Amino acid sequence: MRKFVGLIGVVGACVLLLGACQKSEGAVSTAGTVEKSELRFIVVPKVVHPWFDEVNKGAQAEAALLSEQLGRKVTVDFRAPTAADVAEQNTILSQAAATRPDGIAFDPLDYDGNKAVVDEIRAQGIPVIIFDAPVPEGSGLTAVGNNFWEQAQMASEYLVNLLGGKGRVAIMQGVPTAPNHRERYEAHKATFAKYPGITVVAEGIAADDIQTAQQQAAAIIAANPNIDGFVCCDAAAPIGIANAIKEAGKAGQIKLVGLEDLPEMIAIVKDGTMTAASCTIPRVQGSMSVLMMWQASLGVQIPKFVDTGIAFLTPENVDNWGK
Repeated sequence: MRKFVGLIGVVGACVLLLGACQKSEGAVSTAGTVEKSELRFIVVPKVVHPWFDEVNKGAQAEAALLSEQLGRKVTVDFRAPTAADVAEQNTILSQAAATRPDGIAFDPLDYDGNKAVVDEIRAQGIPVIIFDAPVPEGSGLTAVGNNFWEQAQMASEYLVNLLGGKGRVAIMQGVPTAPNHRERYEAHKATFAKYPGITVVAEGIAADDIQTAQQQAAAIIAANPNIDGFVCCDAAAPIGIANAIKEAGKAGQIKLVGLEDLPEMIAIVKDGTMTAASCTIPRVQGSMSVLMMWQASLGVQIPKFVDTGIAFLTPENVDNWGK
């Protein structure tokens, strides 16, 4: 069961405490800045995706809570690229900055490719934070997320244990340039390298797309009919891999340890196609991103990294998941 109720309670308490002295329109904040009657934040994910829909739900809930506690309207504008494309994401970021929001949070597809646009936005005095990604070295940015290496390591160690330390496995990458996907991929590789009985027989690239993941997994299974298991690096791959496993008639034979806990993933754990999943908590990432943008808009010093934790979905806890 996911245990993040306490974290949400702490967030709410912080809002109550900080909001108590900031109710009036045009009031001066504790950081000495003059506050607006309305606040508007923009969230830019990697791509249109059900996982990011959960992030948006958390962001909208936090905006509603802030509106209630601060006594003024707080809105979140969610702008998702139609494809996992750095150029499109940069265009959305530039367009977002042109509207002069009070803060922008984004999930970088490739921070090196995003950096010039981000630097321009920050030069305009607009706070920028990132989420679902590690802190880019030397960037001075705040990141909201979790330990992506640990998340992948938990999944790959679980698969190794399922296989008794021996077997043929495949790694499905996500978007190779995405910092969190790359970190998970490297963690999977490093974990499997510790076990002489584990052989990585294939790799694929899902590009954070279910259909692509399914096609890649089907090709891997066809080329490696004795494959024992899969791990992955993004939230689309588990669904696509599970579909390919079912099509091959190997549900239960090929062990899949995935990432995240979208409704489709809960269903494939229940039917036995996916054995387990190492999960981030997207709604809390959305909530904390808005909270950090608000604090940054006040000129308050915010932490370099906000760790939203990792949960683990298994057949033993799936029936009570989320309660």
